[in-house]
Amino acid sequence: MPERDELLTEIAPTGVIRAAVNMSNAALVRLDPVTGVLTGPSAQIAIALAAELDCCLSLVRYGSAADILAAAEGNEWDVAFIAPDPSRADRLSFSPPYTTVTASFLVSDSSPLGSVGHVDVEGVRIATAKTAAYTKQLERQVRNAILLHTENPASALDMLISSQCDAAAGLTQSLSRFCEENPGFRVVEGTFSKVPQAIAVHRRCVHASTFLSDFIQQHCSAGKPSN
Repeated sequence: MPERDELLTEIAPTGVIRAAVNMSNAALVRLDPVTGVLTGPSAQIAIALAAELDCCLSLVRYGSAADILAAAEGNEWDVAFIAPDPSRADRLSFSPPYTTVTASFLVSDSSPLGSVGHVDVEGVRIATAKTAAYTKQLERQVRNAILLHTENPASALDMLISSQCDAAAGLTQSLSRFCEENPGFRVVEGTFSKVPQAIAVHRRCVHASTFLSDFIQQHCSAGKPSN
């Protein structure tokens, strides 16, 4: 395992581990409205990482995975909690997954679409956030339906609400929460994607990459809670 000084040079060059988290993914990180503290798997593992290295931690909030990627070369973060999609491997190195989130489709209650298998048919319009990891999987899977790319997950939902599409793709947990708050919609049965979530570092950070691989494997094998 790399020496601590070597690790901190890469993982905390400012003296603080700056961990980028995606605030649009409530399955991974969310703000407690009462305490103002970030909770969820990403936040919890970031805290464990800082404790392991006996280093201070700053959780840097971003509105989307695209925002995290856009900031990758701007020296804004040291580690990032993001999906290890192959299209990102030219810039980033990824740890093994620490959890997996699923994606499905939201439709109106009156829609004839009942399951994931019903959605990929000719004429069906699917709104999906253009930079989401599940969208990249959809692009590889869809053969008949029409994909309508939106700026973010909220825009995809807006398109469904305004009847500009037949289904909106999104993370299952987020879609279920939307249904609870907005009667008249439902999540179809099944999932079209299981998106692993990992810790990313810049490819130049070879010591950090090795350490994070071991850290996540040990964290997951120990059965530590991630909620």
